[in-house]
Amino acid sequence: MFGRYAEFIVSSYAATALVIVLLIAWVVIDYRRQKARLRDLEARGATRRSGRSATDLS
Repeated sequence: MFGRYAEFIVSSYAATALVIVLLIAWVVIDYRRQKARLRDLEARGATRRSGRSATDLS
């Protein structure tokens, strides 16, 4: 199907797929860690700047 370069083509696609899966896993794991960190900070009383209204700034 791919001719004499089949091994190279298949291994390239496999390597690319592996990198994409690892990046997706990394993003998901980091997202969960950041959400847990935010919950911890909010439990300690820290507030988000974006949660304040314009009248609270003065």
